[in-house]
Amino acid sequence: MEMLVFILYCVLSYWAVGQTIYANKIQIGSMKDIFLTRFVLGVLLGLILIPVAILKKLFIH
Repeated sequence: MEMLVFILYCVLSYWAVGQTIYANKIQIGSMKDIFLTRFVLGVLLGLILIPVAILKKLFIH
């Protein structure tokens, strides 16, 4: 059960980083570097970015 929650957290945090930090930005680099950067930022800042991304999605779009 804990693994399922962690995977869900990783997916949501990866999405949240794309919606908040990297919104409207062009990323240049290899797919590996872009993925790892977004993944690490998501895992570290996910608790903050997930609610912000959800609120942004609800109220702005």
